[in-house]
Amino acid sequence: MANLRRGEIEAVIDGRPHTLCLTLGALAEMEAAFGAGDLAALGDRFATGRLSARDLIRIVGAGLRGAGEAVADDEVSAMRADGGALGFADIAVRLLTVTFAGSGAPESGPGPTPGRKAPR
Repeated sequence: MANLRRGEIEAVIDGRPHTLCLTLGALAEMEAAFGAGDLAALGDRFATGRLSARDLIRIVGAGLRGAGEAVADDEVSAMRADGGALGFADIAVRLLTVTFAGSGAPESGPGPTPGRKAPR
């Protein structure tokens, strides 16, 4: 079971529940992948609310690896979530929210909406 206080979320991917967490190592991986010099720059990158499919792969992959799963981004790209791309966007937004906004973030939400900004 995911622990929001530890920055974890739970998501169903490929029909199985997974825990995802953006640990410091996962955040460092994302800083490098997105060319962000620090956490503030990483937060600014996501504050635009615009996420590409590649962004979703990187975020979900980092979250899975942060929670201890040995999975490469190319494997994440072949995974499926309920709702397709919007399902993956929901996972990424929830993961970013709990990481950058803290444990007050909801465990699950209604899903992403167009123009909805990712948290800082």
